[in-house]
Amino acid sequence: MQLTGHKRTASLDALGEDSVTLLPTEPEDMWHANNLIRPGDILKANAIRRVVEESATGSNSSTRVRAELTVRVQSTFFDPPSSTLQVSGTVAVENSVAALGQYHTLDLELNRPFTLWKQHGWDSVAKDELREALREDKGDALAAVILGDGNNTANICLITEFQTIIKSRLDGNSNTQQFYTDVLNALLEAADFSGQRLLLLASPGFAAHKFREFLSDRGIRTDDARLKRMGREAVLVHTSTANVHSLNEALRSPEVNALLSKTKFKDETKIMDEVMQRVRQDDGRVAYGFKTVAQAVEDGAVGRGGGTLLVNNALFRSDDVATRQQYVGIVDRVRDDGGAVHLLSSDHESGKRLDGFGGIAALLTYPMHDQDDVDAAPANLEEWGYEGVTVI
Repeated sequence: MQLTGHKRTASLDALGEDSVTLLPTEPEDMWHANNLIRPGDILKANAIRRVVEESATGSNSSTRVRAELTVRVQSTFFDPPSSTLQVSGTVAVENSVAALGQYHTLDLELNRPFTLWKQHGWDSVAKDELREALREDKGDALAAVILGDGNNTANICLITEFQTIIKSRLDGNSNTQQFYTDVLNALLEAADFSGQRLLLLASPGFAAHKFREFLSDRGIRTDDARLKRMGREAVLVHTSTANVHSLNEALRSPEVNALLSKTKFKDETKIMDEVMQRVRQDDGRVAYGFKTVAQAVEDGAVGRGGGTLLVNNALFRSDDVATRQQYVGIVDRVRDDGGAVHLLSSDHESGKRLDGFGGIAALLTYPMHDQDDVDAAPANLEEWGYEGVTVI
């Protein structure tokens, strides 16, 4: 994502605070844009609008014209596999093709800039999200293939530090060798392995091992150095199922953890494990759910000395401004008190696990056994990824 402008535009002062103009240049930028754009914001971008004209004889004709539209955001729809983002809202600035208040959906596109105003200003969470969007050292995504045993199924994913993207799903071919060829072709289409990209192969049985052998054999037969390296360096992990959610197990395996020691999603997975462990121990050193976390923050139990706040970033997309401000206020208070804050992605396994605790939790600096109105933890912690994992 590139920042191409940052200014206060006089004609739109009444609509909000300072604007930023951003240029998405790669698919993941659309994920960042979806996090940045919230209900109530003002967005300006190019759009295709159908214009109906009436002739002198009373007949109507319609044409599609490209125009710059400015809308007040009501909702967004992000499709991770295709990295497309649609933003819907009402026209906030009238022009020749759109009347004030008309409903319109903007399709944000790569390499086309958009301008964003924050109706209530750029709070600390929005500024953090903007900094992440503009950060250049995102690193390479981890490529993963999760294979089924006994039936030819495969999920091919890219795992970035922000999200897990399912690139393709393959199902069916009874010829195993042909199926593995199809999986390989889909994998090479999904990710560039010309560099040192890490490949994770996972399955509940021996399919991951067999696919690694297939890679090595194909590399030797075709004298393809890339396939040889992929087969030689692929990390094999045993998971409980062939479901994509089993990636959570794979990310916690000791071998994968060592390889991902510098990535954010590894840290988030580890810290969610600690939340679950403290819940199991029931030692009063963890809070979850809005009420108990807010009380712990108010009492100074999430400050310096090991206090850590975890919040699912989906909570900052609430349609209710007051609700968003509550969560922003908690984040700011913890930081002011010297505690750590982790904003977990709702599109990543760690964020989905946090959903089971109401989307917010905190590791406390001292036990709080007299918490009132404690929110219930998931009845079955295993369903949130607390099962063990074995590295082959």
